[in-house]
Amino acid sequence: MQPMNHAPSPDRQSDLQAPLVTRATIVPFILITTLFFLWAIPNNLNDVLIRQFMKSFAMNRLQAGLVQSAFYIGYFLLAMPAALIMRRFGYKSGFLIGLGLYSLGSFLFWPAAIANRYAFFLGALFVIASGLSFLETASNSFIAQLGDPRSAARRLNLAQAFNPVGSITGVLIGTIFIFSGIHLTPQQVDALRVRHAYAAYLHTETMRVVGPYLALAAATLVMLVLIALTRFPASLTRTETQEGHGGSFRALLRHPGFVLAVFAQFAYVGAQIGTWSYFIPYVVSYTPDRDKAAGFLLTLSLVGFLIGRFFSAWLMRFIHPSRLMGIYCVANTLLVLAGVTFPGWVGVWALLLTSFFMSLMFPTIFAQGIRGLGPNTKLGGSLMVMAIVGGAVLTPLMGLIAERSGSQALAYLVPLAAYLLVGFYSYADLKSSRTTAVRPAIQ
Repeated sequence: MQPMNHAPSPDRQSDLQAPLVTRATIVPFILITTLFFLWAIPNNLNDVLIRQFMKSFAMNRLQAGLVQSAFYIGYFLLAMPAALIMRRFGYKSGFLIGLGLYSLGSFLFWPAAIANRYAFFLGALFVIASGLSFLETASNSFIAQLGDPRSAARRLNLAQAFNPVGSITGVLIGTIFIFSGIHLTPQQVDALRVRHAYAAYLHTETMRVVGPYLALAAATLVMLVLIALTRFPASLTRTETQEGHGGSFRALLRHPGFVLAVFAQFAYVGAQIGTWSYFIPYVVSYTPDRDKAAGFLLTLSLVGFLIGRFFSAWLMRFIHPSRLMGIYCVANTLLVLAGVTFPGWVGVWALLLTSFFMSLMFPTIFAQGIRGLGPNTKLGGSLMVMAIVGGAVLTPLMGLIAERSGSQALAYLVPLAAYLLVGFYSYADLKSSRTTAVRPAIQ
């Protein structure tokens, strides 16, 4: 029996030390990384919108949860068209179309608020999400391929580290500029109704969402111009015709690791979106804190997410990405279990901490999932983005459980199950990586 050696092999050490970017790719890397920040803002404004629409449209949690459904169905329906367009016209087309739709959807919040129609808001969110589907399909694959393939997971984790900066910005914008801090008692509501002023008050609350989204529309237009003027590396601007082969779905299905990654991504995104969407209602249900205080706690959770992204990108220099993700899955399973079992401040802090450990999951699943797909990378990336529909499926499921059981805590059984699936994928991918690593030696 040979002695066990836990030190990295020379090949493995080379993989861990592979350069992230080069001088020729640093400018597009910085510019596209900015998009990770930009699209996180509306993603996390949704968490504020759910609570605000429950108030301004006087609806229950399940109805307000349609915000996430409309948003992530947009991701699901547009990811494949995004991939097909980029196969024909290249990555830049995806960036420009995505930014255009993002800007249009943000602008549509203004007429939706004036009309005071919830369905119009859902339509605007669908348009925004359609644009983000283009951006995510393009950006994740672009960053993963923008350099040495051995450092793809680390490079994507670093780019994605700026995503929680946008998340924090989104929640802060919503907490400061959308939440009014006004909480009417039943007696005050009755008094407003007697004066026929209650509808006007609700409309005022609805109009509070307009300013932030108009600012987003303007910022997105600026980015569209910058992207249009930027020259990308020639290797990442080739179209399907230039490459000679655009890949196929049948070929993708021959990669069982990729198929499992898609299911893991579906579960993870559902867990992430569900955890954040119902965090504010959880805090309000089990503590004396109100909307604004709960919003700041959510912001603190997102700070943990940000720290986790940077810390995990550094740790991946020493620990295999899938092994680290498996460790984080165990931690989050225990934390969510505490949130279910101990509703109150113990549960709040446990759920708050899950953001740190979920931080590496999306980029790691994405990078590991599309690894080795070759000409199928764009199609594989689009299917990975389509898996974001997990946010549209699992979030309303959490709302349904909360409504039927009368317990916000029990709703978190859904993220608990999701982390178990992601943990299984981590184990399977780590095992597959080991098999691949030893295969040349036994041929």
